[in-house]
Amino acid sequence: MAVSDHLSRLRSITETEGHTEDVDERSRGEHVADAVLRGIQGGFVATLIMTAFRLPILRSLPPSANFWSQYVAGGDPGEHTIPGLALHLLYGIGSGVLFGVLFSLYDAGRSIEPEQRGLVWGSVYGMVLSAVGVQVVLNGLLDIRLDADELALFHAGHLVYGLSLGAWVGSRTEGTDDPEREYEYRGGN
Repeated sequence: MAVSDHLSRLRSITETEGHTEDVDERSRGEHVADAVLRGIQGGFVATLIMTAFRLPILRSLPPSANFWSQYVAGGDPGEHTIPGLALHLLYGIGSGVLFGVLFSLYDAGRSIEPEQRGLVWGSVYGMVLSAVGVQVVLNGLLDIRLDADELALFHAGHLVYGLSLGAWVGSRTEGTDDPEREYEYRGGN
């Protein structure tokens, strides 16, 4: 049963008792809290996946180590591995929270499964984050210019992040019929 169905049912029950506002406010608060929690979890998992993807390929720390070095501690970015990775994780979790909330508010496309919407919108979101990361963080704040290969891998890492985040959030979003049910794979013929 979809959340809107649950809300309609709760409204009809409470309207007769005169408590419609209390239920609506509590339901909205729970909805936002659930979206934030999914975003935190998804952002954490997606950042780990993106970092595992990019570290062996780029053989360098995320740009957050450069940010930490330039704006917080000084010195060489290589000296700030732990703070750089921690800051990268915080960025990823914060971006996950924003995606979780936006995804829960987006009503269009509800006719397709949340997992599918998550993959599509997660991909778009990852690419938007990548474009903002290049223009604002790398070029603007850190004065870093990536060559074509590095730029392609930077974007690929963010696409991996977006796919992972979208898959996580979509698969745990209300509207899935039974989130505890495992996927069933059927034979071809």
